[in-house]
Amino acid sequence: MITEFTPKWIAWEITRRCNLKCVHCRSSSLITDQHPGFTTDEAFKLLDDIASYAKPVIVLSGGEPLLRKDVFEIARHGTDLGLRMCMATNGMLVNDEVCENIKKSGIRICSLSLDGSTEEVHDNFRNQKGAFAGVMRAAGLFKKHGIEFLINSSFTKRNQSEIPKIAKLARELGATAWYMFMIVPTGRGEDIMDELISKEEYEEILNWHYDMEKLEKDILVRPTCAPHYYRIVLQRNKEDEEKLERRTLKFSTGGSKGCLAGQLICLIDVDGEVLPCSYFPKSAGNVRNQSFKEIWETSELFRDMRDFKSYKGRCGACEFVHVCGGCRARAYAMTGDYMGEEPFCSYVPVKMRKP
Repeated sequence: MITEFTPKWIAWEITRRCNLKCVHCRSSSLITDQHPGFTTDEAFKLLDDIASYAKPVIVLSGGEPLLRKDVFEIARHGTDLGLRMCMATNGMLVNDEVCENIKKSGIRICSLSLDGSTEEVHDNFRNQKGAFAGVMRAAGLFKKHGIEFLINSSFTKRNQSEIPKIAKLARELGATAWYMFMIVPTGRGEDIMDELISKEEYEEILNWHYDMEKLEKDILVRPTCAPHYYRIVLQRNKEDEEKLERRTLKFSTGGSKGCLAGQLICLIDVDGEVLPCSYFPKSAGNVRNQSFKEIWETSELFRDMRDFKSYKGRCGACEFVHVCGGCRARAYAMTGDYMGEEPFCSYVPVKMRKP
């Protein structure tokens, strides 16, 4: 195994069907989606294949994974193989029976998506009345049943003013962690290009997160799809007397580097395509035709993304490339070149500054 690039976290789209129609959905999921996906036996074989090579966190995702009747059979099989099984849900279908099955299947932690601190904002983002109530109900049920959960929140200009309010609400709900996602415009996200947060505001938000994280004691917080945060941490720690001591989540990749796509993480989609991350719609290979190990170790796409010296533009010249790397998915979405510079970073590397 190539130890420097061991797969530590795999999101697996076990269905593309979904009971919501979110404005930013990377897979443009619909309840009527007809992708056949993996059968139960095929799902078991894929988990067998992965477990024979590595023991990553496996996040059962979608779409909405609870729309699959065999989701808990799949989770149990992964658990029995020694894989750390997790699940990402929008919360709408969570009830007492679901919670009991989550515990029986060995699922270790769940994630809920929350994009507004109020019903009005969240339901608008999720294109479904009652979506906010669903998250609140699911969070309460998870607490009742002793199930750990984290909150994922995605932001555009539409809801960026909600950022501190949602952070506060995630804490109040009893979440283990809050992940602040900066939108990558893929899938339906391509339709809201004009809502993307500017690079200048991006920098301000990440600096706000740094200040907030220094004070936060009750919940783990992490910006996601925002690799330049790791450059900001180094810069601010150099200036500040009191350094930011970062905590890690036992089901995460560690939190010491920015873009991990194709390096420590990947997505397996409903058709078996292995993508560098959930927001990168270019395949490195298909698990129906190759072993996961072969794709992970020999794919030209993954090899490119691990070759930091070949990154272009400001990323290629940046002294922080090894800690940040720029978002490869955002570079691909905005420019068509996944080796190009991060388009939403305002930092100018020392090498490129005028004397």
